[in-house]
Amino acid sequence: MSKTFWVNKDFDVFQIDGLENRMEALIANVRPKFEELGSHFSHYFSGTLGNEYFPHVAKHARRSVNPPKDSWVAFAPYKRGYKALPHFQIGLWGSHLFIIVAVIYEAPDKVAIAERLLKKKTLFNKLPANYIISGDHMKIDTTPLKGAKKEELTQLLTRLRDVKKGEFLVGIHIPREEAVTYSDEAFLQLAENTFEQLLPIYKEMVQIK
Repeated sequence: MSKTFWVNKDFDVFQIDGLENRMEALIANVRPKFEELGSHFSHYFSGTLGNEYFPHVAKHARRSVNPPKDSWVAFAPYKRGYKALPHFQIGLWGSHLFIIVAVIYEAPDKVAIAERLLKKKTLFNKLPANYIISGDHMKIDTTPLKGAKKEELTQLLTRLRDVKKGEFLVGIHIPREEAVTYSDEAFLQLAENTFEQLLPIYKEMVQIK
């Protein structure tokens, strides 16, 4: 049987009851894969964007009661954290895998970022039809980009600009049933292809030519 990068056991972690038990399984099964992806794609971003990028694997250290519903590795050009900057992520919920670029509410420059993206909405027309957008990284619900290129896209970017808790995410969601079919090589290629599609939007966010 050929090896796949993700397996059902990785997604099943998020069905385990209790913070301690879920974290134990997350650390044993999923975190090593995030660390592997972190090493691989931090080199990719550093080489592609000409600045050193660092991987940030979610530790969920502040949790004391509620177990995490999702987990991820993020990439940003800052060693001490990523939340204040536009960043890329690869992560899992119990139902799917996600590969995204995001601006979340901690970003101090999010008003200017939103204004730049509102002026360059045509960048989103170049993304594949299966991409999604969202205004909240804590929620599983998303909007298909194909049906949102005008109204919902504008609404989410306006909310990012005008609302303190406003956020913006764009990328792909892959159902777990599909995610567990990718070999190591195929998944790395999928992730790289996705990041390449998202780079023009990221470059507009951070004002890189």
